[in-house]
Amino acid sequence: MNLAPRFINTLSAPLRLLPTLAHSQALALVLNQVMKDAIAEGELDFLIGRTVGIEISDLGIRYRLGLAGGRIRGHGEGAPAAATISGGLHEFMLLAARREDADTLFFQRRLRMAGDTELGLYLKNFLDAFEPPPQVAPLIRGLDRLLGEEKHQPRRRNR
Repeated sequence: MNLAPRFINTLSAPLRLLPTLAHSQALALVLNQVMKDAIAEGELDFLIGRTVGIEISDLGIRYRLGLAGGRIRGHGEGAPAAATISGGLHEFMLLAARREDADTLFFQRRLRMAGDTELGLYLKNFLDAFEPPPQVAPLIRGLDRLLGEEKHQPRRRNR
């Protein structure tokens, strides 16, 4: 029996009490480390002066992120998102664990995009092409284990 969904829902209950700003700043700290090279190479410059939203609909948690001063910054609800990607926790975990690519999740409408389509497509394309640094491989393996024993093939990239 896979206890991960019940565990995650129990764990997320207190997180819903925190404001969007706190969630966003915490995520920004992590993303600045994971995406350090991509930021330095200008791959996220499309976010300069823009705010994107990430909404984990089944948990009721929202993030607002942008790029300023060469760093990903977390924002609160006062920063309206020009584009928003939303979906369930499971879909975001599939994406992070590299089990599914962004194109598949959007095509199957398991992830949804609203707002500025051009900005959303830049973000989707970045997420699909992004190769996490080797240091986060243990985290990705952990996410993969959390997702359970579903049959899957690791996605391959054409470069």
